[in-house]
Amino acid sequence: MPFHDQPRFPQGFRCASRHIGLKPDAKDLALFVSDVDAPAAAMFTRNQFPGAPVILGRETIKTGRLRGIVVNSKISNVATGELGLQNARRMAAAAADEVGCAADRFLVSSTGVIGVQLPIEVIEMGLHGMAEELQDDPLVGAEGIMTTDTYAKALSLSVGDATITWVAKGSGMIEPNMATMLAYIFTDAALSTETLDGMLRAAVRVSFNMLSVDSDTSTSDTCVLMANGLAGPVDNKAFAERLTEGCLRITEMLARDGEGATRLLRITTRGAKSANDARRIAKSLVNSPLIKTMVHGADPNVGRILMAVGKVFDATIVPAKTGASINGLEVLKGGMRVAYDDKKARAALAADIVDIVVDLGVGGETATAYGCDLSKGYIDENGAYYSS
Repeated sequence: MPFHDQPRFPQGFRCASRHIGLKPDAKDLALFVSDVDAPAAAMFTRNQFPGAPVILGRETIKTGRLRGIVVNSKISNVATGELGLQNARRMAAAAADEVGCAADRFLVSSTGVIGVQLPIEVIEMGLHGMAEELQDDPLVGAEGIMTTDTYAKALSLSVGDATITWVAKGSGMIEPNMATMLAYIFTDAALSTETLDGMLRAAVRVSFNMLSVDSDTSTSDTCVLMANGLAGPVDNKAFAERLTEGCLRITEMLARDGEGATRLLRITTRGAKSANDARRIAKSLVNSPLIKTMVHGADPNVGRILMAVGKVFDATIVPAKTGASINGLEVLKGGMRVAYDDKKARAALAADIVDIVVDLGVGGETATAYGCDLSKGYIDENGAYYSS
C-alpha cells in the first residue's frame, strides 16, 4: 500500500502551530483536534521519572476518548513536582476551552529541557485564537513539536475508505521500551478503544519499541492513536497491517534523523531460539557505540558484531553456528571472520542504509532493530542542548 505523496489528515482532523516565545524563533506550540470525540489509546514511557504530561496522560486516557492533543516544545515539564502537574492540567484546560470541550478530552505533551517549569501563562495566551487557524496539513502540526529534529515528520495512507496519518518527532534520547518520543496517529476509521489499544501495542512492539538512537529512555515518550469513525468501519486485519507499516516507516524516519546521524542502521537477528533472544540481540547491536562508530567510519572491524552478540549473556548462542553479513556481504561464519574484500566491506558500511544481519542458526525467530551511526554531531548537539 503506497503512502500518499503529500501527507494529509483523515476526515475531521485538523491542526495548528505557532511560535509563542518558548524558543527564540521556531514554532513551539501545536494543537491537533478532531471535530468529534474519538475513541483513543495511548502508550507512555516506562522511565521512572515521567513528566507531568505523562502522569496526567495516563489519567486522561482512562476515559478511552479524546478530542485533541496539545503539545509544546523546548520545555518538557519533567521533574517539576506538583506545580508541574498543575500546569499540565491548566494546559489541557486552556486547549479544551479553545475548541469547546471538556478538559479531560485533551491529552497534553511537552518536550524539551528537563527540570524547568512551564511558563504556563505564555502557553495559555498562545492558545488563544488557535482554533481559527486549524488546517488540513499535518506537517503544520509536526513543525510545532520539533526539538532537535532537522525536519518535520508526517505521513499518511489509505485503508479502504479511511485514512491513517502519523505525526512524530524525535532525534535523541530514544530507546523507549514502550513507544517512542512523541508519536501521534490519527484515523477516521470506526474502531473501538479496546481494538485500538490492541492494534497499537502490536504495532509498537515491532516498530517504536525496536528503535534506539542512543540507548537513553526519554522521560516524556508518548504514542497516541485516535479514531473518530467518520469514514465508517474498515477491515480490521487490513487496518492493523497498514498501521504497523506506517509505524515502521516513521521509525526509520526517526532513526535516520537521529542527532548527528549520517546513516540509517538496521539490525536483523534471525535464527534465534526465542523471540526475546532475537529482540535483545538486535538491540544489543544497534545500541553498541562500537557498532555505531564502525558504521560511521565505514571501518570493517567486524569482530565488534560478535562482541555485541556475545554480551547478551543469557541468550542461546552457539558460536560455531553464528554468522553475519553487511548489506549482503558475508563477513562472519561459524563464529569467525571470513575472507572478504575490505573495499567491498567499506563500501557496504558507507551506504546510506546499512543492513547488518546476524544469523544465530539455533531457531526460527527473527527481529529487527532500527538506529543510526554515532558521529561528532551527536556530541555537539547534546553538549549544548540545555543552553541552546
